[in-house]
Amino acid sequence: MKRIRKYNCQYTRSSTKCLFLFSSVVVVLKKRSEERKRPRSKKIKTSGGDLLIRTKEKRYTAAEYANIPILSSGKVLFDTGSAWFWSNTRINKSIPYKINGLDELINEQSHKNGVLLFFKHSLHLELDARILGLNAEIYGVEREHNSKYFQAIQKNGRLKSMKGVVDRKNILRFIKLLKNGKTLLYATDQDYGMKNSNEVKFFNRPAATINAPLKIVQNTNCKTFFLNSYIKNGVLILDIEKLNLDHSSEFNFSENLNKYIENKIRLSPHEYLWQHRRFKSTLGKESIYK
Repeated sequence: MKRIRKYNCQYTRSSTKCLFLFSSVVVVLKKRSEERKRPRSKKIKTSGGDLLIRTKEKRYTAAEYANIPILSSGKVLFDTGSAWFWSNTRINKSIPYKINGLDELINEQSHKNGVLLFFKHSLHLELDARILGLNAEIYGVEREHNSKYFQAIQKNGRLKSMKGVVDRKNILRFIKLLKNGKTLLYATDQDYGMKNSNEVKFFNRPAATINAPLKIVQNTNCKTFFLNSYIKNGVLILDIEKLNLDHSSEFNFSENLNKYIENKIRLSPHEYLWQHRRFKSTLGKESIYK
């Protein structure tokens, strides 16, 4: 089995630019993180519908764990840097990965069927998207960063393998792509505010859950799949699974999807991006995210 090679740029003009851009990413991310280190997870279990993460020091709920800074793990930076700056050849040579269910996705694409491909915010989501984009024609949905400089770096990195990216607010663009038989990678497990959302339980807590997905599915008659990712024995696994959700109402659809995502997170909770402020609109920024 191939080993994951260390990020080791030689000092050429292109690699110097690579290091400069990657350093810029680190600086921006560090501004959003505290200086304390993340406790190493010793035991993870669930209780009463909530997720409990036990370390040597104490036990955390998912909400408490969200306050621990993401930069404590250098692997996050490594995966993001690899996804945004490495060549296709280096990705395929240095990152062991396996994609399950790719044939079914490719089959839908060959029949010009639009696919809304949901996925979750894993700590390695940028690498997940990059690798999938190397093996299938994929478009992505993104929230533009507040910093124009960082946004340019982020977009350039994502377009290394994606055919295009769409702002999350541009629903008409979503619909056009899906009606034209494209595959759209879409992570709904984040707080977009309550204006266009329903309050739906996520890990036994109320969470603002965007109501656009069902409208998009009904308008385009697209297929729905889910991309789950996790690390197993040093290999990045991507599972592509067809979804069968309740289309009877926006709430039921969102509830089904939230529960599906929750169940996938429970399989490898230490790989989820808890620092993404999932409950800020329902439970408040001050009460959860300090």
